[in-house]
Amino acid sequence: MHVLILGGTTEARQLAGLLHGTPGLELTSSLAGRVASPRLPPGEVRVGGFGGAEGMAAWLREQAVDVLIDATHPFAGTISFNAASAAATAHVPLLALRRPGWVPAEGDDWHEAGALEEAARLLPDLGRRVFLTTGRMGLAAFAHLDDLWFLVRSVDAPKPPYPARMEVLLDRGPFILDGERELLRRHRIDVLVTKDSGGAATAPKLTAAREAGVPVVVVRRPRAPEGVPVATDPESAARWIAGRSTWGAPVQGAP
Repeated sequence: MHVLILGGTTEARQLAGLLHGTPGLELTSSLAGRVASPRLPPGEVRVGGFGGAEGMAAWLREQAVDVLIDATHPFAGTISFNAASAAATAHVPLLALRRPGWVPAEGDDWHEAGALEEAARLLPDLGRRVFLTTGRMGLAAFAHLDDLWFLVRSVDAPKPPYPARMEVLLDRGPFILDGERELLRRHRIDVLVTKDSGGAATAPKLTAAREAGVPVVVVRRPRAPEGVPVATDPESAARWIAGRSTWGAPVQGAP
């Protein structure tokens, strides 16, 4: 049985760890290649695109893939629709592995935005010193806000266009609450911008903002393909895969 994981997320690496070493199971993880030094999952890894839905469908056929797991970032967008189309074309079962989104708690001051451009429009009325945690892609949406100062956190250095008044913090999660509190205090942050990525690795910033009374602009997740079954954790995904196994050996992470 050949399983292809469209990955790059913590959940994708965890699922690969659960599956790796299962007798009779061939495992391949596919990374988009947008991060210079990604954290590699166990097993075979390919890096780069497929050439759209048609290219992915051809790869599924050529490599005799039996199960496709879309464990990409909730904001990857296009790749999820390509996966749905490719799976249908190649007649390969598809499962989406999606961490649940964040839910506001008592004391949160959240302002929802449908896209980065809408988030940028909200900022001037909310604060002047912005902690921007949406990654290095999409900074152009904030480039015109010359009156605001930005602390931009990303794994890799951003490329222009980006805000003129900006400090870049190169770092990757998981982050701890004390560290997030100190960032808000040291940089005198008065508004936070984040995508609704979900998960625990980057959630401490939300707690720190709540404690400090800092408003948060939350960019909603994009629309996902309809009709695709969803697992919310790697263990559930491993059990789903085990239910489709034909080689007679149990999946390591799904007894």
